[in-house]
Formats: sequence, C-alpha cells, structure tokens
Amino acid sequence: MPKFPPTMQRLIEAFSELPTIGPKTAERFVFYLLRNKNQIDGLTRALTELKATVTTCAECHTFSEKSPCYICSNPKRDRATICVVAQTTDLASIESTAQYNGLYHVLGGVVDTPEDTARLNTAKLLERIKANGVQELILAFDATIEGESTILYLSRLLKPLGVKMTRLAKGLPMGSELVYADEVTLSSALEGRKEIY
Repeated sequence: MPKFPPTMQRLIEAFSELPTIGPKTAERFVFYLLRNKNQIDGLTRALTELKATVTTCAECHTFSEKSPCYICSNPKRDRATICVVAQTTDLASIESTAQYNGLYHVLGGVVDTPEDTARLNTAKLLERIKANGVQELILAFDATIEGESTILYLSRLLKPLGVKMTRLAKGLPMGSELVYADEVTLSSALEGRKEIY
C-alpha cells in the first residue's frame, strides 16, 4: 500500500531525482508546498520560464537567456584570453571576484575516464582559438584528480596551437571545488596562475 497519494508520490520522486535531495527532503518539500499552496504558482511559473527562456551560448556554452551571452557579446571583454572551466557554476564563481575581464569557455565536465573526452566541448574551443587570435588560455579546474586529468588532456590537445596556457595558482586546496572557494582565494589563484609546460 502506497505511503502517500499517487500525485504526492510522483512529486516526491521528481524532487528525489535532484542532486543532494533524498526521499525525506523531497517529502518535506511536498508537505511545505501543500501547506503553502500560494507558492506553487510562483514555482510553476519560474520553472516554465526557465525551460522556455534559458539556452546555451553558442560561443562559450554557458547558460544564458540569449546567444551569444552577455559576456561573449560585451565588446569591453578581453578577447585574447579565454578562461576554460568545467561548468557554468565555476564561471559564476570566477565572475564574482571581479578580477577577470576575458572570455570563458564551459567545457561541460571533466576527464574522469578516457570516454569523457568525447562529450566535452573541445571542438568549439579549438575553433575559437584558431579564429579569434587567442593568446592565453586559463585552465581553471577544481584541484582534484579529475581536474588535473582535464588540464593534462587539454594541454596535450592544445599544445600544437602554440597558445600560452596557464592554470590557477595552488592557492586552491587539493580536493576542493571552485564553487565553494571564497572570492579572495579565487582572486589570489587567478593572479598567481602559472603557465603549463
């Protein structure tokens, strides 16, 4: 016999599919919404707008309401430098420092296994480097084994292009994620970036 009516159970299961949300938290969300039904319309509207208006920038692959995004279309940005990140959340973390004025490229993940390289947005990165006279790539990845593997993969892939490659300074502790780093640490890491062989 089901614990809850089918409609509630379906919503609990839908919430449970979100990252870091377990069944108990999903149940709390559903009960909260049932007690505060006036918030359901706002949540439904926000989700519908998210689905309808947010797209991926054709240039850098970040999430945006237009393509190219506000960063790629800003003529004041330094077009000779591209900061390569794994996800849009990493881009947002670096942008919050107000220390970087170049462009970005969202790779769409990191290298954990050799098969991962096929799903990364490397083709567009290569195209941008060749077409736009890029002089420096900042490889800004988490200080993890996967982040290091991604830097190694990209440095081997891009070395023939002769573009200068740097990485964030080691001010970021090994095993940490960019999204959790404070702005001072990220600013320091950007300023102290090192060239990759």
